[in-house]
Amino acid sequence: MRNGTGTGRRAVLALGAAALPAGRGRVQPSPAWKPPRPVRLVVGFPPGGFTDILARVLAPLLGARLDQSVVVENRGGAAGIIGAEAVARAAPDGTTLLMGHSTANAIVANLAQRLSYDPRTAFAPITLIAAQPHALLVNAAAPHGDIGAFLAAARQAPGRMTYASSGVASVQHVAGEMLRAATGIDVVHVPYRGTGPALADLAGGQVDFVIDGLAGAAPLMGAGRIRALAVSTARRVPRLPDLPTLAEAGAPGFEIRSWFGLFAPAGLSEAAVESLHAAATGALARPEMQRVLEDASAEAGGMPPPAFADFVRGEIARYRDVAARMRIAVE
Repeated sequence: MRNGTGTGRRAVLALGAAALPAGRGRVQPSPAWKPPRPVRLVVGFPPGGFTDILARVLAPLLGARLDQSVVVENRGGAAGIIGAEAVARAAPDGTTLLMGHSTANAIVANLAQRLSYDPRTAFAPITLIAAQPHALLVNAAAPHGDIGAFLAAARQAPGRMTYASSGVASVQHVAGEMLRAATGIDVVHVPYRGTGPALADLAGGQVDFVIDGLAGAAPLMGAGRIRALAVSTARRVPRLPDLPTLAEAGAPGFEIRSWFGLFAPAGLSEAAVESLHAAATGALARPEMQRVLEDASAEAGGMPPPAFADFVRGEIARYRDVAARMRIAVE
């Protein structure tokens, strides 16, 4: 992947962080717009993953700022596509929101042969919530002492090593194919219905590795059931300074991570978009949200809606280049 693209994405994330409001203790003013009834915050994945965790911390914080209850609704399946479809079809009145993900809001635009929504036009982007690094994870009992030994073992056993993902065309699937392309290893994809089951089978020894977010992996890493060999970002993760990047370890240009953003159906009024953005950025400044992000080694978002729309378009274009080199298709 081109280094310039990664640099641009980091710059946009920095812009988002800079947009966070100060003064966490101030009384929030009444919103200029508020939802006419309780809000559904749709998550396109089963409970327990980082998308779901973010949504469940964010929902009450949004509700407090919008003077309306916000309830998380899990609509898992098809790597987040089912949930995204539900929001794309909803009325643009601010009562249905999507905790979007890089898979359903960028990657599938280039991989799905038939998609009922266009991620470029089906949604009103509100703001980036967070972006988190991934790591190449293996079972704790795996014989590979480091990433070099892992890649050597994969080359010595072509077609025998398996990697898990949360579904076809998911960010984990794309990461596995990117690793295959960058290193020449021959590995077999095993799709699951969500990150939780994929990581559970990795811990159980049913698959050999997964390239997944640090948030979902943290409990199993802490329990000594899985371990990380390398991170997927362009630079090392500060909380794990001893882990090399995959680019350092023999996958030149490798860089991928998940991002999460708040979206509404296209056609939402400008006043509603502004109020939702103000509520979301206010929520991001809260200690409870910052703790969740820190625990996941994730970067906070907060960028204004126009900047977030540009970010999404840039991600779609980036994955178009990746998809041209991958062996992935979604029917």
